Amino acid sequence: MFFCDPPGRTDPDALFNFGEDVAELNYIFFHDQEPIHLDIHQPLFDDVARRNADLNHHSGANHRAIITSEYDSEAVRQVCSQYKWRHYYYFFHGWAALDWYRGYDRAFLMLPPEQRTITHTFIAPNRIIAGHRQHRLLVLYHIFKNKLLNNWISCPEVCPAENVSVYEAVQPLKQIYQDIETVFQDQPLPISFPGETDHPMHSCWLSLFDECATSLLYLVTETLATGHRQQLTEKTFKPICLRMPFVIVGTRGSLQYLRSYGFKTFGDIWDESYDDEPDDTCRIERIAMLLSKLDAKSVEEKNAMFRQAQEIVEHNYNHFYNGTFEQVLWEELSDMLNQIKQDFAK
Repeated sequence: MFFCDPPGRTDPDALFNFGEDVAELNYIFFHDQEPIHLDIHQPLFDDVARRNADLNHHSGANHRAIITSEYDSEAVRQVCSQYKWRHYYYFFHGWAALDWYRGYDRAFLMLPPEQRTITHTFIAPNRIIAGHRQHRLLVLYHIFKNKLLNNWISCPEVCPAENVSVYEAVQPLKQIYQDIETVFQDQPLPISFPGETDHPMHSCWLSLFDECATSLLYLVTETLATGHRQQLTEKTFKPICLRMPFVIVGTRGSLQYLRSYGFKTFGDIWDESYDDEPDDTCRIERIAMLLSKLDAKSVEEKNAMFRQAQEIVEHNYNHFYNGTFEQVLWEELSDMLNQIKQDFAK
């Protein structure tokens, strides 16, 4: 069994393995935390193959596989074709969220929905905004250009992961929107939430309770928002655990994918047809149009919509915390392990 440690690292130096005699015949590589980007992960995948090239007396492994948290993924299909790997899938980030956000349903950090007064349309935290997460810059471009600034928004001036400025990161996006650099230059950066500096990493816990308590919805800018594949992370479960409606900036079909795990979304309250848009840029534009329409509503209308959403909000919250989501994940994980056992016995 091969895996990367610590979580989030994907360079060859972070590759570890466990194994006994059976490892002389087979291997499985767990790449279940990060989405696959061949331009980044090629050295890692090459090293997995190199380390296993001499298994079974130099004739190669009898069975070799990669396990990911990507569903229906062109990137996974390409990697499996290149390295002759079988592919297995389970929803790693669902398990991670259950672990990271356990106990918050017993805390008193967030106002109950019935005690909230909605004064803002959305909250939109953004930390890593460069590299393969430039779609967040496109979202922010529309927020700034459409003057949706009376909302809870964060944006660093320098990406903390890629160590490049926003103004450098937007350069490739000028082929989509010629004025994107000007729009960002006109907006004083960085933007952060009250009491926060340097855009700290908040993946493994819930936060921003006061800001969320005044927001109609949580704008989830997922790790992936381009390409043919599904991968949702812990980010999608934050509004669920905070008992909020949400809009997801993700790949096409993200809402449908989430619903397949028993959650509900908000298509009866606002237009969710953006989820069906095949063009990645147009999908973000349609989300921006939705946000603009919601932002134009009065405070009274926003509070009415928030109340209307509560049946779905409570269903999602209970599905997450009362064990039914875990049952779905456990059945999926058990099926995967049984399939590996069956395949590797051949």
